[in-house]
Amino acid sequence: MPASAQVVSGLRTFAKDVADGFIEITHNGFALLGLAVAFAAILLISRPDLRHSGEAQLRDWLQARQVATLGTPVEPDAVERATATNPTELPKEQAAVAYWLSKKYRVAAEPLAVLVSEAYELGERNQLDPTLILAIMAIESSFNPFAQSSVGAQGLMQVMTRVHTDKYEHFGGQLAAFDPVSNLRVGVKVLKECIARAGSLEGGLRYYVGAANLPNDGGYASKVLAEHARIRQIAGRPAPAAAPAKPALVAKEAAPSTVAAADVVADGKLLVN
Repeated sequence: MPASAQVVSGLRTFAKDVADGFIEITHNGFALLGLAVAFAAILLISRPDLRHSGEAQLRDWLQARQVATLGTPVEPDAVERATATNPTELPKEQAAVAYWLSKKYRVAAEPLAVLVSEAYELGERNQLDPTLILAIMAIESSFNPFAQSSVGAQGLMQVMTRVHTDKYEHFGGQLAAFDPVSNLRVGVKVLKECIARAGSLEGGLRYYVGAANLPNDGGYASKVLAEHARIRQIAGRPAPAAAPAKPALVAKEAAPSTVAAADVVADGKLLVN
């Protein structure tokens, strides 16, 4: 065989050996990679703590990359924290009330839609007129969830947080006073207690505002009842029936009490404003 033919044959043999070796290495590499993936999957399934830790690290890394790229965190789930919903998704009566309150108090209709829906649900559960609950929110805070009075009444329903701290325990603590729905639920509970204690709606409102032992409530009950009537009209409900006069109760409330207003504050069971 000529020398050139021997060289060509040798090169072919070398090339074939290299190709066979590459294929074998690649095949073994894929096999090892498959085994590694299978082992990692089994490990993650059997160790949820490792899986959660890995997911958290990956999420943190991705968020860090987003902040570095965009200059601000990206939170697609932030909308879940918003107290808002589309008013058009409410029943017709509730939507009408939400839009009317939004226009009158210059508050966005979307968060008001949540409050209106919650007021209706709480009203049914506590046998209270939901439009009364909304009227109290309107008079107390004008639907400002961060409102605070000079005496420390806070939130939509202007509940005295330091007095009713125990009522916020189920909501994670007293800072929940600034969560609109939590404040609304606590306020309704306080209102129901006040009405039960007074034996009448107007008397309950006097207790609610902390004027049960004062000569008058500064017109508070009248303001709430007037707004209550307006909201009922918007809701298409008949006007609330006038409560029968109770001279004995009025005389008792108007008479000087042996319990001073300061004692009512110290008692801390019903005073909210």
